[in-house]
Amino acid sequence: MIAGADFVVWDGLVPANRHAGVFRIRMHHSLKRGHTIDGLADSVDILKRAGEEPLRTGSIDAVDRSSWFTIFLNSTATAVVACCGGRRPTPMESADGPE
Repeated sequence: MIAGADFVVWDGLVPANRHAGVFRIRMHHSLKRGHTIDGLADSVDILKRAGEEPLRTGSIDAVDRSSWFTIFLNSTATAVVACCGGRRPTPMESADGPE
């Protein structure tokens, strides 16, 4: 972000455990395709433990668009609760990956 990355924090609050369910599914789909998302398993665990705590979500894209991160923030958007992301697959990697 210091280097000028694009970021957004969306309006609205969603219970942490709902995020856990959605991102657990994303984790399984990513693993089936042979992709790993840094911090995703830990984030799912953190979100499950947070239960009904209302969270905001956001996204950070690197200046060169080579990496992305999803951030989960407390309800006032003053603290990061969990974060996952990493390098975007290149078009060649996407085409080579199993469907």
